[in-house]
Amino acid sequence: MARNDQVTRQWHLLRRLEGSPGLTLQELAQGLPNDFPKHLRTVRRDLAALERVGFPLLTERAIGQTRWKLLDGFRRLPALGFAPSELMALVFSRDLLRPLQGTYVHSALDSALGKASAALPPSGLNFVRQMSEFLSVRFGPHKTYRAHHEIVDRTSRAIADRRTVQMRYLSASRGKIGRREVDPYHLWYAAGGLYLIGYCHRRRDVRMFAVERIRSLTITDHPYQLPLGFDVEAYVQDALVVMRGRQIAVELVFDRATAAWSRDRVWHPSQQITPLRDGRLRMTLRVADTRELVGWILSFGRGVRVVRPLTLRDRIKEEARKVAERE
Repeated sequence: MARNDQVTRQWHLLRRLEGSPGLTLQELAQGLPNDFPKHLRTVRRDLAALERVGFPLLTERAIGQTRWKLLDGFRRLPALGFAPSELMALVFSRDLLRPLQGTYVHSALDSALGKASAALPPSGLNFVRQMSEFLSVRFGPHKTYRAHHEIVDRTSRAIADRRTVQMRYLSASRGKIGRREVDPYHLWYAAGGLYLIGYCHRRRDVRMFAVERIRSLTITDHPYQLPLGFDVEAYVQDALVVMRGRQIAVELVFDRATAAWSRDRVWHPSQQITPLRDGRLRMTLRVADTRELVGWILSFGRGVRVVRPLTLRDRIKEEARKVAERE
């Protein structure tokens, strides 16, 4: 049997033991997922393996039955309130914030996970490393923020203290650096990038700023009040990924080959999917009308057709023509 299957099976056994005052070998075997072997000898070997890596398992005999349990002090870990598998999951999750490496956020996570790791038996960390053989995280295109750690740290403090900031910001559309005074509301990580959402005094509106384009940032002594009922998720809900704009209703039809892999993804919360004959797929969604939308549709190549709006269909055709003609 593959080593990954063995580690996964042991993980299930450990979770069962965490939430129980004691279980027999038969009960542990019956609680395993259907695709795992239910042999008592296999379960016993797995329990022995958990003991070898440092998990304190005990056996108690009562009414003619032997029950296995996890030592109460270790199972509850009252100082942290975490069960062993929860601690291992935390340790394993370090990679999820890898793009923020070098910032205060990532350093704080590293510190917290270091304390969590210390609560595991040393050999228990080997068990976590084995988990990486069947579960890992790979990022798509993303930005890194080690060089911007001071900006991220100051922005975080300003948000926590509710203080207005003054910053020099590079505008992507104009290619020029300008001065902005902003009430920082929220740091939002999406699509491989970190963004500051806040009220821009110059534009008199809530805007989104790419953190890597903030050239300098100073925290002022001016307090601000977060608007009552401001909701970050509501603010960004129209964006397909990041860009906001006028909302439009979009209808797309994917051919059979493209539908096979596009149907199982959540591209936007508003999407609705309808299977069609011959394996095709209809998708409707309400999103911001931006270049981001055009680029996303073009990424499907000839596997997608824009049904509506007609203005969007024309823009897709024109953009595809320019791409084909460009040398």
